[in-house]
Amino acid sequence: MNNSCLMDISEIREHLPHRYPFLLVDRVVDLVPGESIHAYKNLSINEPFFDGHFPGNPVFPGVLLVEAMAQAAGILGFKTMEKTPADGSIYMFVGADNLRFKRPCVPGDCVHLKAQILGEKRGIWKFAVQSEVDGQRCASATILCADRPA
Repeated sequence: MNNSCLMDISEIREHLPHRYPFLLVDRVVDLVPGESIHAYKNLSINEPFFDGHFPGNPVFPGVLLVEAMAQAAGILGFKTMEKTPADGSIYMFVGADNLRFKRPCVPGDCVHLKAQILGEKRGIWKFAVQSEVDGQRCASATILCADRPA
């Protein structure tokens, strides 16, 4: 893992249209355009979803974990195509296959988000994604994202 910050939150915001509370990538620590990305999301008890999911036993919602992995894949796609949302392009999450949850993510976790490009056909990108905390797999899937005009 590269310990330098490849993309801070300012540059991430240039490559994703999402904003608080739905921006789920805090930092990118490694990115090879056309290949892979390694990013992370720090989970704080101050996140609004922890109040209701679940009271007394806060757990990062699985659908948001999938979204975080998709956002990391979106950054990889934008960097690979040398585009940003400002160019009039948006990455739409259009599918997930083989989704598996292995470990819940809780406040205090640093969730590592990894994506690898599997292929692209007519603007539909296929990624292998996974998330980990302390070296333990949290979730994995194959996801599809479509590059569409904004």
